Amino acid sequence: METTIAGKQVKLNEQGYLTDLNEWNRDVAAALAAEEGVELGEEHWPVLEYLQSQHKQEVPLTIRNVGKSGIVDIKGFYALFPGGPLKKASRIAGIPKPASCI
Repeated sequence: METTIAGKQVKLNEQGYLTDLNEWNRDVAAALAAEEGVELGEEHWPVLEYLQSQHKQEVPLTIRNVGKSGIVDIKGFYALFPGGPLKKASRIAGIPKPASCI
C-alpha cells in the first residue's frame, strides 16, 4: 500500500512497516513514532541506527541482542519504546518486523 508520511510517498506492508529502507528518513521516523505514541529524542537515534545496521547485516533481531549491544540496556529499551519495544522500534527504524515479534 502506498501512502504519504511526512510529505514523502512511501510503500507500507499490511502491518504498516516500510517495504523499502531507502524511503526512510528522520522525518518519516518521527511520523511513524508519533503513530506509535513515541516522541523521539536524541537517545532514540542510536538505537534506530543500530537496528538498521543489524538488519543490513541480516542479523536476527531480539530484545536480548539489543540489550547486549552496548547502545541501550533492556530496561532502557523498554523505556524508550514502551509496549513492545522491538516491534515499535523496528517500525520506526524502517525495517521489517523481526521474526521474534508476534
